[in-house]
Amino acid sequence: MFYYVLKYVILGPLLRLVFRPRIEGLEHVPSTGAAIVAGNHLSFSDHFLMPAILKRRITFLAKAEYFTGPGIKGRLTAAFFRSAGQIPVDRSGKDAGQAAIREGLGVLSKDELLGIYPEGTRSHDGRLYKGKVGVAVMALKAQVPVIPCAMIGTFEAQPPGKVIPNIHPVVIRFGKPLDFSRYAGMENEKAILRAITDEIMYAILTLSEQEYVDRYAAVVKAEEAAEKAEKARKFPRMPLS
Repeated sequence: MFYYVLKYVILGPLLRLVFRPRIEGLEHVPSTGAAIVAGNHLSFSDHFLMPAILKRRITFLAKAEYFTGPGIKGRLTAAFFRSAGQIPVDRSGKDAGQAAIREGLGVLSKDELLGIYPEGTRSHDGRLYKGKVGVAVMALKAQVPVIPCAMIGTFEAQPPGKVIPNIHPVVIRFGKPLDFSRYAGMENEKAILRAITDEIMYAILTLSEQEYVDRYAAVVKAEEAAEKAEKARKFPRMPLS
């Protein structure tokens, strides 16, 4: 119930007022039945903008950290995400991917829309990164179409680390559903999963017109953080006298 209060009474009208999103290709999102909406991920606000403009309810797999934060802020954030119907997924450990797939298939088994970001994390620099194959596994196991989606302008509206969004135009663009039924029963074939995922990412890239990086975003983030730490170690800032 709270999901619809957020969507139509509290958050939805506010987001539409602030961002004034332009929606393109909404007719590609099926009105009934299970489907995966796979999009790029540029901003924290992505979690709320897409559900606000879709006619149907959509459930996202959200990182578990949103549900385990400390203090009052952490509890409020966790309560908000749960009320909005988002599912926590632990991204650490070797079984993290399988847990996400199980949760996603559970949503699809109820003929609902599942939202997923194949990159696995937010882009820290506005570029589109290599997708993880979990989206392909779910599409084949559930035998559902994948609707590519591009969020455009949300990085400028709310880049990483910014709490209060900027007023910036946003476009949410949906592409034609991708049908992978020709690969039915091949969800254990690594080459097939990679090919499907790359096709999905190419469809997102075509919609978003981002610069593409054929590497995982999490790996690039970790490398850049390590480089930054190393520079800080070698060249520590001297205290001002």
